[in-house]
Amino acid sequence: MTTREGGAAVTKRRSLPVWAETVLLLVLALVVSAIVKTFFVQMFFVPSGSMRPLFVDDDRILVQKISYWNGPVKRGDVVVFDDPGGRWLGVEGAPRLSPVQKALSEVGLYPTGGHLVKRVIGVGGDRVVCCDKQGRVTVNGVPLSERSYIMRGASPSDRPFDVTVPKGRLWVMGDNRANSEDSRYHQDLPGGGTVPEKDVVGKVWAIVWPFDRAHRLAEPRTFENPRLQATDR
Repeated sequence: MTTREGGAAVTKRRSLPVWAETVLLLVLALVVSAIVKTFFVQMFFVPSGSMRPLFVDDDRILVQKISYWNGPVKRGDVVVFDDPGGRWLGVEGAPRLSPVQKALSEVGLYPTGGHLVKRVIGVGGDRVVCCDKQGRVTVNGVPLSERSYIMRGASPSDRPFDVTVPKGRLWVMGDNRANSEDSRYHQDLPGGGTVPEKDVVGKVWAIVWPFDRAHRLAEPRTFENPRLQATDR
């Protein structure tokens, strides 16, 4: 619409109705949330106590996906991954979400459930063994010092194993070794208990809820052992 003020033509822009602007902003927010969830970060529930003491049931964790854009999953990483072949979650279960919660989780506005979270102990090509004479898990003959993250008083494993991890797959274990149905317990499945690297959603970056437990994760020093890194292929 054009009006004249002091002999000059002035064009006024039509503004959207308030309800239309609100709908537009909501749609944009949902689109941005969906993009962020797909490519950058996503929030998840911790489904069980298998990662105690690091996580407890129903912790909300933030998973970032950027780390694996140009690099592989590393030993020591705590990762969230899809249920391999739909055979693992029968043990650990998945939280039940209401229809509203489920809809919000699809666009990244509510924590997602139905996945697993474990620590990567071995990557493709590694030989992972339990245990040496001191009762330690070894990777390529190098013993791991796991006291900083496994459940206090727990042994590294009450189940012996000797596995060479296939290329493109991962050997994963929970920090609560006495209560974790991890790679050790699925060796009868295709892949011998290992998880396809392509099934990894991302690396756990931080606990974000509850607030009194919120903190950023640090990588255990044992995985920085130069002798261990020298075995990388």
